[in-house]
Amino acid sequence: MRRPPREHVKQALALVVLVVLTVSAIAGPTGLLAWAENSEALEQRKARITVLTEKRNALRNRVTLLDPKGADPDLVSELIREDLGVIHPDEIVVTLEAE
Repeated sequence: MRRPPREHVKQALALVVLVVLTVSAIAGPTGLLAWAENSEALEQRKARITVLTEKRNALRNRVTLLDPKGADPDLVSELIREDLGVIHPDEIVVTLEAE
């Protein structure tokens, strides 16, 4: 029994759609091949977030130490001496961090 040509066209179109979807699922931007790249990019971004969080916390600490209502005298002295250029190259400046 022979099928009419219209049925062949429908089957061919369905096959093409199925092939496109399969290729997209494997090699597309969110497919299986991109999974490893996306996972690696996620790990890199997590590491970057950790570094930026540490920097933010250090800056927050410095802002706390420079609060006009009760600035840390050692930090103020260090900054003034550094700005005026009166710190000697062999001098060691020790600062305490606020919690």
